[in-house]
Amino acid sequence: MSELPPPPPQWVLNLNSPPQAKPKSAGIPDPPGYSSSSGNRKQVSSSKNATVRAPPTTEETDTLKIKKAWEVALAPVKQLPMTAIMMYMSGNSLQIFSIMMVGMAFKNPLMGLMATNQAFERFESEGTRSTLLTVKAVYVAMQLLALALGVWKVNGMGLLPTTRSDWLAWETAREPLERAIPAF
Repeated sequence: MSELPPPPPQWVLNLNSPPQAKPKSAGIPDPPGYSSSSGNRKQVSSSKNATVRAPPTTEETDTLKIKKAWEVALAPVKQLPMTAIMMYMSGNSLQIFSIMMVGMAFKNPLMGLMATNQAFERFESEGTRSTLLTVKAVYVAMQLLALALGVWKVNGMGLLPTTRSDWLAWETAREPLERAIPAF
């Protein structure tokens, strides 16, 4: 004797057969920008044709590309305040965290400088070449500013040879003009 499987739960039945759409009340208008699907098919298709946008012109595309290129060029400056705070908080002593911070402060701008052309190649077109040169120059300047922040941190840690005592190995010893010998 074969047993019939139990009937599916009510939620499965509700999921497989969604509720019928409620009839629209005649007194409530549709919100702006919404067209009901219960209307005529001809009305729906004509409203769809009316909302089709024309493709952007090359000038509009070039303007958008330049705006996005400026966002990429100014991105390193947006990271500078957080990097500066992290460097300040890590202290000036030689510890693993401050050394890692200095390493990242030098690595990120150098990698950005080496990848300048790749960062902007998606924005290149005939109409944007001249403006893109200025944007690239600003990007390089911002990367150099981030690199200068790393140099500031290294100087604060005392790792830059900026004093005379750092160069003693290359100084010659002074020859005294006269010698004094104490008498006993």
